[in-house]
Amino acid sequence: MKPETGAPSRGLDPRRRGVLQRRIRWIVAITISYNVVEAIIALAAGTVATSAALIGFGLDSIVEVLSAAAIAWQFSAPDPEKRERVALRVIAFSFFGLAAYVSVDAALSLFGVREAVHSPVGIGLAMASLLVMPFLSWWERRTGTELGSVSAVADSKQTLICAYLSAALLLGLLLNTLLGWAWADSLAALFIVGFAVREGIEAWKGDTCAVPVAALTGERTVDPCD
Repeated sequence: MKPETGAPSRGLDPRRRGVLQRRIRWIVAITISYNVVEAIIALAAGTVATSAALIGFGLDSIVEVLSAAAIAWQFSAPDPEKRERVALRVIAFSFFGLAAYVSVDAALSLFGVREAVHSPVGIGLAMASLLVMPFLSWWERRTGTELGSVSAVADSKQTLICAYLSAALLLGLLLNTLLGWAWADSLAALFIVGFAVREGIEAWKGDTCAVPVAALTGERTVDPCD
């Protein structure tokens, strides 16, 4: 996935640049913190409701945080390139593990071994994420564009993907609640599986745009993704 590129704002006032860099730092911190809270609520609610979609949504939030940690570990080394393959493998295996677990859980629901029940907490979480994630993505994209940061714009796209997953989750939960279509929960879970497999393959092939948080805040300079 290739980020949009744009000419860096070389003429940006130093004080304005500092403001934008601090804003990016806050956006990244808020996004990661929200993902942690989101994972805890989704896993707890998913376990209570035996919802494969909710559990998958929570696990995806954890994988996103683990991916950020892996990239931070990579770029903490004097020569980040030596750790790149290991970091990408960690990310890939995390997504593949998520896909395998949710696939089994969804299959159990589809074949009637277990049945997802109504989850008001899950619906509320999906609605909240559907409101929060697009806003955070827009905020980071706008700030990154003004700052001339390719990596910040790319990161905003990843945040927007979370909104798509929230929409799929919400649709599955609502169909189950309003129409009694328990299988809709499994279909939403399989949508998340498809996303996880795609991201895992891209990480394995080294196609992901992986940049440390320090690059987004201007504390470290790294080469942008092609």
